[in-house]
Amino acid sequence: MITIKSISMVVPSEPTPNGLLQLSESDQVAQWTHAPIIHIYRPNNTNNTIPFSFETMKDSLSHTLVHFYPLAGRLHWIEGGRLELDCNAIGVQLLEAYSEGTLDELALSHTMVDGQSATNFISSWAKLARGDNLEDHEMPFLDRTVLRSSEPLMLPRFDHIEYTTKPPLLIGSTDANEEKNKETSVTLLKLTKEQVEGLKKRANQEMGVTIRPYTRYEAIAGHMWRCACKVRVVDNIYDQPTRVRLGLDIRNRLKPALPQRYFGNAIFGTVTSTCLYGDLLSKPLSYSAGKLREAIERMTDEYIRSILDFMTSQKHVGGLRCNFHIRGNTEGIFLGNPNLSLDSWLNLPFYDLDFGWGKPVYVGPGLLNMDGKSFIMPSPAFDGSLIIALRLQTQYIDSFKKIFYEDIK
Repeated sequence: MITIKSISMVVPSEPTPNGLLQLSESDQVAQWTHAPIIHIYRPNNTNNTIPFSFETMKDSLSHTLVHFYPLAGRLHWIEGGRLELDCNAIGVQLLEAYSEGTLDELALSHTMVDGQSATNFISSWAKLARGDNLEDHEMPFLDRTVLRSSEPLMLPRFDHIEYTTKPPLLIGSTDANEEKNKETSVTLLKLTKEQVEGLKKRANQEMGVTIRPYTRYEAIAGHMWRCACKVRVVDNIYDQPTRVRLGLDIRNRLKPALPQRYFGNAIFGTVTSTCLYGDLLSKPLSYSAGKLREAIERMTDEYIRSILDFMTSQKHVGGLRCNFHIRGNTEGIFLGNPNLSLDSWLNLPFYDLDFGWGKPVYVGPGLLNMDGKSFIMPSPAFDGSLIIALRLQTQYIDSFKKIFYEDIK
């Protein structure tokens, strides 16, 4: 039972620049929905330095919006399925609610920011709530025109399969709705540091060549992909095609790199090549990890700039937009059975977000809206362990968990 005590519209505490802010093409094709994130804190944290105060949260948010003023504006639809941002300082809605549990749910517009930008915003808010001041290097970089297409516009230089091809369907199926409508469930999987290192070691020992070692993400996501294939295989049909979608932070992939505090969307979607169940299951972990790496390494400076040109060249961008955060509204880009969406939050410093009453005990997605959607996340234990949030069809959840851990041993 949740009781809402108050609803406030919080505006910047000082005058801020007004007018239209030009959005980048990556903003235009980002999820136009809100992406809910849950932050849970202990009410009796022994590290408390400041008692909880909703007025402190409200006042510090008002001061934070002076620096992050685009969040206090409003998005408007324009021609071609695109959006424009009116920096009008109308403010953001803040709710004070109480329940028997203890949680704080923040929903941020994905058109406005990606995970790194959202974390920078919340980190700044938390610092001001503690009574500290922001330093120059903590100020957001608000000019989104640094992430736009070529001038004059160039033709795309690559076949951008992440936008021009559809994910495979189950063999014998012509409509994704049959799978989309099946019951799904969410589970949280925990990996110890030893299990993480074990998967990395296994993937790298199986490479057989001396190349850059596979990362935690590549090894874990490759393992998840194989496990999903194993539980989803039906009637020994091992020639079932499958692929994985993942989001990639391109801040440091561009030349020159984006400013460190770039505030906007710098996450680009990429996809693996289409693989077969049989190949993923008969070949070692290094095979699936390698396919993920190919999708990641495809995202070079030249490739990313070609994507920006491709986006700009579209008369209507609605078909490129991925609305993953609305249940049942994925508009033809369904990624469930036989596919997966495996995103990494491993480098987001969630557990440094201290508003003055201690660090959170858990941070994770408030919604996983579709079969095959997953986030690989850091653990609050700070011991090298990880947490994985995953939604799968209910009929496969128990088998997946069993195989997931058995195949690590």
